[in-house]
Amino acid sequence: MDLTLKILLSALVAFCVTALLARPVIAFARRAKASQTILSYVDVHEGKKGTPTMGGIAFLAGVTVATLIFGREKLGIVALCVTLGYALIGFLDDFIKVRLKRNLGLKAYQKIFGQLGIAAVVSAFCYTSGAVGSSVRIPFTDITADLGWAYIPFCAFVFIAMSNAVNLTDGLDGLVAGSGSVYFAAFGIMTAVSAFAAADGGRTWLAAEYSSLAVFAFAFFGALIAFLWFNSNPASVFMGDTGSLAVGGAAACVAVFCQNALFAPIVGIMYVVSCISVILQVLYFKRTGKRIFLMAPYHHHLEYKGMKESKIVSRYAVITLVAALIAIVAYTI
Repeated sequence: MDLTLKILLSALVAFCVTALLARPVIAFARRAKASQTILSYVDVHEGKKGTPTMGGIAFLAGVTVATLIFGREKLGIVALCVTLGYALIGFLDDFIKVRLKRNLGLKAYQKIFGQLGIAAVVSAFCYTSGAVGSSVRIPFTDITADLGWAYIPFCAFVFIAMSNAVNLTDGLDGLVAGSGSVYFAAFGIMTAVSAFAAADGGRTWLAAEYSSLAVFAFAFFGALIAFLWFNSNPASVFMGDTGSLAVGGAAACVAVFCQNALFAPIVGIMYVVSCISVILQVLYFKRTGKRIFLMAPYHHHLEYKGMKESKIVSRYAVITLVAALIAIVAYTI
């Protein structure tokens, strides 16, 4: 089957499966009283109390079905397994929150330990894989740098950083689903370009691997678009840590597996903003006892400045789209 048709079908199948499962997942979450506990100090979200959580299960099912149908090569399957591994950590976190009716789920060290464990395994896989290796492309150049043994800690850092960055960004209705759908479309395009280039160069085995990764990326695109139908403001369901940690793990996979890890902070610029705003806020507060932002991450600062939630979400998506176009142009020229 032609790659273009494969990625279009994967997006469509993931969209349909997610759309079909979303309502049953929401209904089950309501019956199980699996609702999100709202942080007391985020008073502008008081009206969200009682909204079902763990909706990420719906779009993860869509991605799984589409990938297993159209992307059964090693890179696609490993990406799916890594994603489900991060989803499991998020599910445990959500389950504890729901069961104990509190906002604290897994302890920070437990979460990091799980994330680090997966990151270490996948980093070793990348380093030893002929399809990935220890090289990374340098954006805006034609240089590919071989990091040698340093690739393993670098790769692990990318997975830890991306999973936590997406998790931090998941604070408004549709914020991660909106920006994430653009992110996966961009990396899906870049990976498809690499697949076509590998095929033209006679490396059919590598073209097949990249094709499966492109299928995985477009499956996420389709699934997140469907999830937005239920997650846009006002949200009928939250993705929870089940969804946000999975999106973060998958976002790292589509960047790292095609040697494009350094493109991740470009396309995922708003995830970087979330991380940096939190780091700056914490460091500055510890040093001075004062705050730089009204609240961190930055999207909460914008809320407290009076910007409407829907406008913040749309602007995050637009900025991600512009960054994605820049990255794609830089990748293809």
